[in-house]
Amino acid sequence: MRKSILSKAALALSVSATMAISLSAQAQGTAPKCSTAQLVVPWGAGGDTDIVFRVYVDAINKSGIKPQLQVVNMGGQGGNKGSGEVRKAKPDGCTLLAIHESVITSFLTGRVKYTYDAFDPVALVSYTPSIVGATSKAPFKTATEMVAYAKKNPKQVTAGVTLGSTSHFIFLLIEEATGASFRYVSYDGTRERNTALLAGNVLLGETNILSAKQYLAEGALLALGIATEARDKQLPNVQTLKEQKIPVVYGLARGVVAPKGTPANVIKFWDVAFEKASKDPAVIKAITGASSTVMYKPAADYGAFLKSSFAEHEKLAIKIGMYKKP
Repeated sequence: MRKSILSKAALALSVSATMAISLSAQAQGTAPKCSTAQLVVPWGAGGDTDIVFRVYVDAINKSGIKPQLQVVNMGGQGGNKGSGEVRKAKPDGCTLLAIHESVITSFLTGRVKYTYDAFDPVALVSYTPSIVGATSKAPFKTATEMVAYAKKNPKQVTAGVTLGSTSHFIFLLIEEATGASFRYVSYDGTRERNTALLAGNVLLGETNILSAKQYLAEGALLALGIATEARDKQLPNVQTLKEQKIPVVYGLARGVVAPKGTPANVIKFWDVAFEKASKDPAVIKAITGASSTVMYKPAADYGAFLKSSFAEHEKLAIKIGMYKKP
């Protein structure tokens, strides 16, 4: 009898252990079946989005994860070329896409016929506030002076933007808030806009500390104002736009998505990987040091975040007359 009881107890423990292992594996997700997975960054190397995701990918790969993750830059069409390619990719977890609000603004301004819901959310990872940058040759040194100059010289102040993207959207919001009007010159991404600013080919451009910290420190670029609620600790002498009577708060929330139809257990695998990286002290230090914030949200919460962000941008696009129904 005693032997029978012990056997039953051992069986119960074995079943319990098997269930625990199964639940643990489920919580970690299932790795995709590829030797190397790709994270497509749909902008050029050296831009702000590229910098953020290389920090994350380095941390993820150092954890020993299999498959390893490789950043693939696929610039063109203001991020739309890369997103279009990933949208068509096999939904097996071997191809991921780095995005921010441009996936929303490109749709609202009619550049593409799809938006965030053409993909499955994986994780939100960071937030970077926008800075209104200017060439050192600009005839103004603050956002207040910029607005006054633009009002006296309508459509004469050139702003380097990626048409239909967030870099364009922030200036549309400034126009709406102040009555100023700018003349837009289109570039493919942040690096190209910064290059144009440094050369004095345009007077204005949206930038951030991630991609322009050195130029701002050297005085090669001017920070006219930062689009935050309070001043940034990395640039304490730069006034917010709100301080300068321009009620605009704006920035980029960067995250990862996968082709529509990617299995939930594979989404979970990558979600867990980005969650762990978001807690890595080295990642936090690197992102914070670049005047960004680690802002992790898991797949479900990121999906809700994107839905809310789309509603906000849609409302603004309609208000400023930029919404073009597909």
